[in-house]
Parts: sequence; C-alpha cells; structure tokens
Amino acid sequence: MNGELLRIVDTLHRDKDIDKEVLFEAIESALLSAARKKFGEENALTLRIDRSTGMVLSYDAEGNELQLQDLGRIAAQTAKQVILQKIREAERDVIFTEYDRYQKQIVPGQVVRIEGTTMVVRLGTRDRGPEGHLPKHEQVRGEQYRVGDQALCYVVEVRKNGPKVRIILSRSHPDLIKRLFEREVPEIAEGMVEIRKLVREAGYKTKVAVTSLDPKIDPVGACIGMRGARIKTIIDELGGERIDIIPFSDQPETLIMNALKPAEINRIDLFPQNGKALVIVDEDQLSLAIGKKGANVRLAAKLCGWDIDIMTEEEAKQKGLLEEGASPEAEGEVSYVEDRGDAASVTESGRLASGALPTAPGEDAEGGAPAGAAPARTAPGQSAVGTPSPTAPPPMPVAPLPPADAAGPGAAGDAGGGASPAASPGPGSGTGADDGGRGT
Repeated sequence: MNGELLRIVDTLHRDKDIDKEVLFEAIESALLSAARKKFGEENALTLRIDRSTGMVLSYDAEGNELQLQDLGRIAAQTAKQVILQKIREAERDVIFTEYDRYQKQIVPGQVVRIEGTTMVVRLGTRDRGPEGHLPKHEQVRGEQYRVGDQALCYVVEVRKNGPKVRIILSRSHPDLIKRLFEREVPEIAEGMVEIRKLVREAGYKTKVAVTSLDPKIDPVGACIGMRGARIKTIIDELGGERIDIIPFSDQPETLIMNALKPAEINRIDLFPQNGKALVIVDEDQLSLAIGKKGANVRLAAKLCGWDIDIMTEEEAKQKGLLEEGASPEAEGEVSYVEDRGDAASVTESGRLASGALPTAPGEDAEGGAPAGAAPARTAPGQSAVGTPSPTAPPPMPVAPLPPADAAGPGAAGDAGGGASPAASPGPGSGTGADDGGRGT
C-alpha cells in the first residue's frame, strides 16, 4: 500500500506536471476528512504521510495511533472526492501559471474539434496540452480549418473559470502581425527597428509604419528581407494577406502620401480645424488610391489619424474645394482622428508653412481666421504666415517659395513633407497593389 501510494504520486507528477508536495497535501487533507467522519468531528486528529516511505501516520488528541484501514465505504468515497478536487485545482493552477506568461504572445496549436462556430485548439506540442478557444469574432473571414490542422494563434486572455482555465485565442488581432514581425525580423526584436503604427483589416490587408533607430539600417528593407524572404514567411502564415510596409514620418503629408501607396499623389491639402485631408490624384490613380471597397483609404486614414477625402482635381473644383476659403467640412463627419502631432497650413504649391496651428476654436494662431476656413494660400515669394498682433511674439521666418520651374521632386520632402503637384511620390514600399472600384 505504501509503495503503491508513492507510485501514484509520482505518476500524477509526471503526467500532469503537478508538484509532489501539492499531491501529498491533497491526500493528507482527504484522509483527515475521512478519519473525522469515522472517529467523530469533535476529536482533534492529526495525520501525516511520510514522504520517503509513503506510510500514513494518524494520532488522536491523546497521542494514540489510529488504524485507518477500516474507514468504511462512505469515508473512503469522501476521501476520493476530495483527492480528485484537489488534483483538478492543482492542474488548473499549473496550466494558468504556464500560459499566463504567454498572454499577448503567439503559440502554435492543433485544431482538435469544432463546437458550433468556435474552434477548439490544443496548444503546445504535447498530446495532452491545454485547450484554447478561438471564437467566431476572432477568426479571419475566409480561413477554413479542419480537425488536425495546425494553427498559429495569438493569446488574447488567460483566466480562471471555475475549476478550469479558459484561454481565448485570436487569428484576427493586429498584434498577431506585430509578434510575427518580431519573430522574423531580428532588427525589430533587438529594438533597432520600431513599428510605430499598425492597422489591419484581417484577411485583406495590413499597413505597417516603421522607423529605424540606427541611420545605417533601412527599416523597410529590413522588414522585407533579402528577395522578400522575411515578409513572404509572414504572408504565408496569414494565408496570403497583403502587407504594406511604409516608412514612418512625423510630417502628416509625407505619412499620408506613403500610406496611400502605390497610388501617385498630386497634391495634399490639410485642414487641421476639422482633421480632414484633401488628396488630389489623377483619374487613373483614383481607384488605386481608394482600394477594393475603400479598404486602402480606410486603412490609410486609421494609420495617419486624418479623415482622408480622395478625388480628382476636376471633382474638387466642381465641389468648390480648391477655391479660396473652401473647406471639406460639409462632406461628412471625421471618421478617423487620432494623435496628429503638430498641424500646419499648406500653401498653393503644397508646401508646409510652420506656425499655422489654430490656438482656439474660431481663431487662427496668426491672423484670426475662422475655424472653418481653408489653409492659407500665398503667391510665390510671399509668406504664408499672417501679420502678428501688436502683443504677439514675432513669427518665425519662413523661406519664400521658389518659382514653379525650380521645384524638383525632392523639394517638397525637404520642406517638411508637403507634396506639390509636380512632386514624385515618397519612398513608400509595399508588397502588392490594390485593385478595386472607385468610391468617395
């Protein structure tokens, strides 16, 4: 009996990874509860199991040794129930401790069954590993899994649910992409390249804005890898989902231009008063900039934090948006407004003029222009900064605009990220081009 008890404890320790001391304490508690039912609850009993021999020693209040061989059927059943309960609780604590470390991380698994719309995935590489649940709203539309398929999942939450541990998984979470980049790109894992912003429409496209802390490292090239090897591994893991990698910029115009790649942008007008950006493109670039069902411009708006309106120059003129004092405010409410940093007005050539951030509703920082007014426009050679009030501090000097024939493709970027009609697109990079119909 004593040797058999030790073998049972050792087997449970190996199979369920439960500490032996926890198992011994559970058995002691169960036997003590059974002994009290046999000899009476009023008796002060003590019980201990020798850890080396497995011998059970029990004494009453007077120090007399008790014989536990004849506890009876009811007491034995009570001991069995207590032992099983303690083992389940110990197993739950082991699983929770193990997988609580993996919250917000990715873990491999295998689909073991499908319960309604929820997939049950056995995590880890062991045959008796814990099971995680992948609910419908965390799945990617279009992905089909069968029992036995391998699935790499993102651990959203690990929580205790009664005697069990419930692990919630996801395949559509944006941080799944971030963890895949950390795994495949050593520069990101080591902190030399940083993912500044990431937006995703699971199953269709993801846009990632990256920056390098080391001037010698190209952040976009590091993420793509030699001949696209790194990004291809990530795309294959996502079932062919498109990923656009662009360089991050603190200048909103440059970031918007990069985010709308591969479309070529002619002009960008910013309206900081209502968080809108008017983007002018050629007719043949309109559907490319908008993307399939508007997904490209929608992701770009989320990434940049500006509500983006894309149209041709003819459409903008018909709506009066290119006239003096025009504003796209009447076009609709702001859909995506996040942190935008320092705002700036845009001159007629599309360059940025610093110092045009409104300081209060209905009043411009320099000239007191109404809140709904369009960005200040100036002719070549004139400053975009208004005349300061007598009590205002002197404005920062602004370099006059060069003649139209002197502005080259790099002039707008050097001026702080503005895009002129003749400027070439920024250095954005992506893995695929959008296709789709035009929209508004």
